[in-house]
Amino acid sequence: MKKLFWKIEESRLRFFWRFAIYALLIVGAMFLLSAVVEWAVRQTAGDLPNGPLLQIVNGLITTAAMLGAAVLAARWLDRRKFSDYGFHFSRRWWFDLAFGLALGAILMCLIFLVEWGLGWIQLEGTRPNRVPSWSWGAWILSDAVFFICVGIYEEFFTRGYLLRNLAEALHNRRIQPKTALLLAYLISSSIFGLLHLANENASLVSTLNLVAAGLFLGLGYVLTGQLATSIGLHITWNFFQGPVFGFPVSGGAPAASLIGITQLGPEWATGGAFGPEAGAIGIAAILLGSLLIAIWVKATRGTTTLQTDLAVYPGAQTAVASAESLQPLKTQQPGD
Repeated sequence: MKKLFWKIEESRLRFFWRFAIYALLIVGAMFLLSAVVEWAVRQTAGDLPNGPLLQIVNGLITTAAMLGAAVLAARWLDRRKFSDYGFHFSRRWWFDLAFGLALGAILMCLIFLVEWGLGWIQLEGTRPNRVPSWSWGAWILSDAVFFICVGIYEEFFTRGYLLRNLAEALHNRRIQPKTALLLAYLISSSIFGLLHLANENASLVSTLNLVAAGLFLGLGYVLTGQLATSIGLHITWNFFQGPVFGFPVSGGAPAASLIGITQLGPEWATGGAFGPEAGAIGIAAILLGSLLIAIWVKATRGTTTLQTDLAVYPGAQTAVASAESLQPLKTQQPGD
């Protein structure tokens, strides 16, 4: 019965139970932070109106809850340093972040230019505001903060926490680290796609394309072991897609954008109401981006080898050695 809950060779709870507790910690932290913010707002300004400020608050609460719960999970459940989730800050880490930010912006610019050149979008002026009860600048600032938060907490949850812990759980005597990492990479990317299934204008095609997007976003992580490239790419991909070029972002139209557009062209290519991620042009950008990530990693590391250490729990050998040291010594018999 103990083996159902406890992984002896790692001296910690099994993945399922750790993940379940971590999820409960997130829910509890979000509830607590929301209650505190709501109380503070009521003491000063009454109810928080639905708009840019509420979007910022929700993004910050989700980020704080997810990372705060992870600090506790790292110490008491996963038994590792928080930085091991992909936050080993260094000069290289920040260069990777800058590369990811640049890559997301460049790819979305290419998508816009290609669609415009093919006549698949019609320009409708600049600085449109679909919810004029709030200023254009307020919406853009809100979206910038919100998408920074989304890039951090979605990449941390899907890649930094889920992918790594799942890879460690799959790794055993029959499944080698490389295989375990690739399986976790595919499973976590599939979960990433399914998490968007309830989005507005979602479809089977958009979900499958987002699985591919998950593989794309996670590529930098499995090649470097760090979240920098993934976070940067996620932030600017979303921000340039919606608030800059006016495309829908995973099914949702931006309240305001730098450029106003009307989407034309075939839905299979453009993604239609869901956005470029659901179309063939989005897949083309994903393939190009994946190649550029591999080139970047090769140029900065000298190799594009999978970081199979992500599938090996560092404390496993220590736990096994400690368990073996507690075993009684075998009495040697004559003739042994």
